[in-house]
Amino acid sequence: MTKHKQETQGSPEAIGTSLDDLVRRGAREVIQQAIEAELAELLAQYSNVKTLTGRQAVVRNGYLPEREVLTAAGPVAVQVPKVRDRSGAGVKFNSAVVPPYVRKSPRVSAALPWLYLKGISTGDMGEALSVLLGEEAKGLSPNVVSRLKAQWAEEWKRWDQRDLSGKRWVYWWVDGIHTGAKSEGNDGQCLLVIMGVTPDGRKERVAIADGFRESKASWQEVLLGLKQRGLQSGPLLAVGDGAMGFWAALEEVFPATRAQRCWFHKLGNVLNALPASQQAKAKAAVQAIFMAATRADALTAYAQFLERYGAKYPKAVEKLKQDRDSLLAFYDFPAEHWQHLRTTNPIESTFATVRHRTTRSRNCLSRATFLGLAFKLMEEAEKTWRRIRGADKIGALLAGVLFKDGLPAQDNPPEQQKLAA
Repeated sequence: MTKHKQETQGSPEAIGTSLDDLVRRGAREVIQQAIEAELAELLAQYSNVKTLTGRQAVVRNGYLPEREVLTAAGPVAVQVPKVRDRSGAGVKFNSAVVPPYVRKSPRVSAALPWLYLKGISTGDMGEALSVLLGEEAKGLSPNVVSRLKAQWAEEWKRWDQRDLSGKRWVYWWVDGIHTGAKSEGNDGQCLLVIMGVTPDGRKERVAIADGFRESKASWQEVLLGLKQRGLQSGPLLAVGDGAMGFWAALEEVFPATRAQRCWFHKLGNVLNALPASQQAKAKAAVQAIFMAATRADALTAYAQFLERYGAKYPKAVEKLKQDRDSLLAFYDFPAEHWQHLRTTNPIESTFATVRHRTTRSRNCLSRATFLGLAFKLMEEAEKTWRRIRGADKIGALLAGVLFKDGLPAQDNPPEQQKLAA
């Protein structure tokens, strides 16, 4: 990972701009799942207790009336389950997460993101829930926490096996998230993530998997898995870092998909090959390339960079030269989409929290826990994603309209020119 990338990851800005919105959308689900995990622990504790007739003594018995827990982001409705004790011993279920009279959680606007940041180890999960719902939640047992994480892992597994025969994505953002987490004796574990853009312009999850050091074999397994579950074709364009085995795998599995190298990563690589005294001017020179209005203007700025820095700093120039064509692929797509296609920022901003979190507790993750937590983070983040700009241009792309410098090309047939307009 480059120095530039390290300095950008994990910043408060990268974690998200609307914590209250995240809480509103996710608090109810997290609270309800934690309550159900508590109940499962209680039932397991009394699983060997039978009545005189051999029936289970302690069983579920519906729910208490729904009630609201008032939070800083607004009221959150929860349902606490009940149990029936047929033995007459008086066993009751009292949730430590939502005690009978808890109505207010003053710090909830900061608690849920912290839950995701610190929610790897059992101790951290309990501490985070105590901030969310009060001191009573500190009594959350390790077994309850384990059940909760296992539930998230099972949710990822079901999602990862979904049918894709009716799916289509126009663009993909692709990245390998290196966390430093160890899993089942593998210290090279990384998270392989694909986000996509649907034909109506929405961003959504495509794949969340694990692999070894972003290798071709790992990415090939992910792509073949998508294909085996019914995906007929890859996107028109995939955006990612140049240092991934993804590109070799993509060429074999979905060879028609074009490649766009991420300018964010490329800029960091180029600057790291220059002395600090040259970085400010060099950054502006690189930005002049990818911010140019046309491909011709970009190539002019590119040639100027090579001329200015080639003699003294050949390593920096070589990093730019090796990906020239794939760095400029976005010029063949609608100009409204360029800001989305130049970088992998949608993944960078979403998974900055995964990098931040998993480096805090490196040796406590099983493979299932690792994927389950990443899945839940992305599931919550997806609820806040916005459609891309110029979504109305996607129809023309899928109909085969050619674009040049962001605009419909003149050599399109008349009917396609009308469609592009």
